[in-house]
Amino acid sequence: MITVRSVRYRVEDGDIGFVDINAFNEQTYDGLEKAIKSIREEVGDENLKGYVVDLRLNPGGLLDQAVSVSDTFLDRGLIVSTRGRNPDETRRHAARPGDLTGGKPVIVLMNGGSASASEIVAGALQDHKRATILGTRSFGKGSVQTIIPLGANGALRLTTALYYTPADRSIQGKGIKPDIFVEQPLPEELQGRVEARGESSLRGHIVGNEEDEEGSGSIAYVPPDPKDDLQLIYAKDLIRGTKQHAAFPPDPEKAVPTQN
Repeated sequence: MITVRSVRYRVEDGDIGFVDINAFNEQTYDGLEKAIKSIREEVGDENLKGYVVDLRLNPGGLLDQAVSVSDTFLDRGLIVSTRGRNPDETRRHAARPGDLTGGKPVIVLMNGGSASASEIVAGALQDHKRATILGTRSFGKGSVQTIIPLGANGALRLTTALYYTPADRSIQGKGIKPDIFVEQPLPEELQGRVEARGESSLRGHIVGNEEDEEGSGSIAYVPPDPKDDLQLIYAKDLIRGTKQHAAFPPDPEKAVPTQN
């Protein structure tokens, strides 16, 4: 059995918590809870300026884990709804009281490799104005799959629903547009070899009801050395106040009203 560590964390420069979520599996929420607790203990709430949550290159995973991760930062409100072919198949997932970060500022990093469950989290925090989304447009996979066992013959993965953000936005074929667009340049050896990909460019994909000619997706690249990571550097500068932008911090009064 191989256990994938889906959450890694560290303290950046002594006062910013950095949490890298690379997948949404059975351990993700527990890993995030441990990360936040450890960061708060190491830095101290009075010195901790905020969190950077990295969802870049995260292809998604379990819906319930995406809901739990979103709930970590929210006190109330709708997180995501899934809608099938029939109206009675609609499912709504709402946040419970309690923000594990204590209301600290949050910036979510995102790129073309952020898909599915990652987009659920980014969409929920963006609509509720709980976090600022920074980076490039996400992949645009807004569909829900159900696994149907076929006994000894394997299983069938069937698309059964589409998911919608709290503001009733469909991500399918459109993706999440960041509040602050910051592109990460490709190193010279990768230029011309890495292309922007997204759900909208896949042959036979389900066409989203908000999909347009712009499509979804962007370059999915994160430099291995943090000192070359322009998106992370920009996020830290915002949290420290050395860089200013109208989208940070987000104004909760401008959040789109939603119902549980």
